[in-house]
Amino acid sequence: MAPVIKIVIADDNTFLRKAIREKLSFFTDLSVRYCAGNGRELLDKLQKDACVDLILMDIEMPEMNGIEATEMIKLHFPYIKIIMLTVFDNDINIFRSIKAGADGYFLKEVQPQELYQGITDTINGGAAMTPSIALKTLKLLRNPVDIPDEGQQETVKLSARETEVLEQLSKGLNYIGIAGSLFISPSTVRKHIENIYAKLRVHNKIEAVRKAKDNRLI
Repeated sequence: MAPVIKIVIADDNTFLRKAIREKLSFFTDLSVRYCAGNGRELLDKLQKDACVDLILMDIEMPEMNGIEATEMIKLHFPYIKIIMLTVFDNDINIFRSIKAGADGYFLKEVQPQELYQGITDTINGGAAMTPSIALKTLKLLRNPVDIPDEGQQETVKLSARETEVLEQLSKGLNYIGIAGSLFISPSTVRKHIENIYAKLRVHNKIEAVRKAKDNRLI
């Protein structure tokens, strides 16, 4: 009998964690040891129990995102394999994930059998990826994109309300939470966030918060 592969799931969405567990439940040689809701919690749990073979890592999480967590884990637990399991397939996330040490990259729409094959391939030394991600990775290797230096300062001006929204976003609040905190409608929050993303030239809240902090906007 093949040894059981011990897995940890890192994702801040409890529904998605359950969905991932269900995908893995079809395979008797996979075992989920525990879950974590963010990178910080994951590192704390690994300090107590590092008997783990592979981590399925979300990217966008509060406290510490998946890319930052991957970098820390590869520094302290280099033997643990990490597959990014995310909805984000933009070039910057792929580039930063690989640079941080990720061993594979799948989108959350992945089917159970494909995920299982990716896990076993990664454990055996491969680099498993969703086909569309593999294609993007090849393109990145052939034509490297100009990934901005995370510490690079840019002149960006946000309105007072946009700054307030971004501050609430940095605390991990969702659209409804921000709307309640600022006494505005969720649709107004969404519009402000779209404007923030456009001004900062980012694609998600993790990038927005990081770039805003780099530019001392919050």
